[in-house]
Amino acid sequence: MNRRHPGISENQNYNMPYEAVIGLEVHIHLKTKTKAFCGCSTEFGSPPNSQTCPICLGFPGSLPALNSQALDYAIKVGLALNCKVQEYTKFDRKHYYYPDLPKNYQISQYDLPISRDGFLDIYPQGIKKMVRIKRAHLEEDAGKLMHKEQSSLVDFNRTGIPLLEIVSEPDINTPTEAYEYLASLKSIIEYLGVSDCDMEKGSLRCDVNISIRPQGIEALGTKVELKNMNSFKGVKDALTYEIGRQIEALESGGEIIQETRLWDTVSAQSISMRTKEEAKDYRYFPEPDLPPFIISQKKIEEIKKTIPELPREKMRRFIEEYGLSEYDAAILVSNKNNADYAQERLKAWPDKNKKPVANWLIGPLTALASSNSIAISEVKITKEDFLELVDLVENKQIVSNLVGKTILVEMSSSGKSPSLIIREKNLAQVSDVESLEADVDAALKENLKSVQAYKEGKNNALMFLVGQVMKKTAGRANPKVVQEILKRRLA
Repeated sequence: MNRRHPGISENQNYNMPYEAVIGLEVHIHLKTKTKAFCGCSTEFGSPPNSQTCPICLGFPGSLPALNSQALDYAIKVGLALNCKVQEYTKFDRKHYYYPDLPKNYQISQYDLPISRDGFLDIYPQGIKKMVRIKRAHLEEDAGKLMHKEQSSLVDFNRTGIPLLEIVSEPDINTPTEAYEYLASLKSIIEYLGVSDCDMEKGSLRCDVNISIRPQGIEALGTKVELKNMNSFKGVKDALTYEIGRQIEALESGGEIIQETRLWDTVSAQSISMRTKEEAKDYRYFPEPDLPPFIISQKKIEEIKKTIPELPREKMRRFIEEYGLSEYDAAILVSNKNNADYAQERLKAWPDKNKKPVANWLIGPLTALASSNSIAISEVKITKEDFLELVDLVENKQIVSNLVGKTILVEMSSSGKSPSLIIREKNLAQVSDVESLEADVDAALKENLKSVQAYKEGKNNALMFLVGQVMKKTAGRANPKVVQEILKRRLA
């Protein structure tokens, strides 16, 4: 079916007689300096085909040698995802022809992956759900094709970069769950420091397998593979559309065919790329140029000790140590650098109530960072200056929160302290009674009708008078102090 439709919403999906069954294949570039089986650099952005050698190009007689750091990183990810790391593992040749695969086969893993049978807990709508991890195996990446009007070019710089493929079981049932799974997985990988997970650079790529079936039926429907999704939101949008497309096809008496479809972000619909009559035969056999690998229990224990505090653990600690809500803590720990940045400031705040610091981190500071397309950890404001600003706002020494946000922007651009900016721009809140009495007296003399109205019991007149004093002081007066002076005068 080619006609476009809006897909279905999450709530509609729950109420329909169909259930979506979704499995994800996530490919992650491991952050090693050299490739998986040779010494070529993995640096991004170098001139095309400048980072190649006979090994990654598959020249006759060249022999691969496994990058030991790539193996360690793969084990580390497996452990973090609660997988069983296999003591005996090997590499295999996966045969297929494509222009970006110079050897006409890919060194991958088939029946003995590095790790398998793990799980990742996600919390869609705050409800815990376990997604099983089928396997996480190490392989080499292919090159990159660049299509032009009359030709296609290939850059082999990416060929041979160590790639970890993480395959989930079909435990995901909604686009939101898929989004939560990807976000949680990305956060864990970033915390481990084994990949930058930059989708724009191709460091993280995702393929989706999706089918639908009637509610209550165990047998799986016909599987469709979705490709070309360059963001987590893209995955969510593509799944929402595809679920609607498949339901519409079945409801109208059609059938779902096994195929690969591309997600078109411009038209916001999936487009058929190729059909799959049957599973492709990759003719796997053991890689003859690489020996099997024995991963000792001692090595596994050593790598386990290098695993840092992971996002969910850090979130629980933020809740316990700093008294934050689950919502605030989840936002602050989603990115490791931001979590470290936030922890420094929360820890240094002398008051037991850490909520003001969390509010400024999640609100104004995040808004400032977003407007400059950077992370909050990259905002150039020292810990001391940031906490001084929060303290000034909390103690009502600044005219308003809005002025505080203005000062924050000035701090990031000028590097000046908040107190210096306040002095230079005369932004301090006036709370001194003697300084305000003259303005209060003037407001009373100029608004005799409001004075009379207050004396007649109309309390709204008092707030009007407060507003008049605020005007006279250009908004710098402390409204609470003004209110107390007015009540005293009017009494």
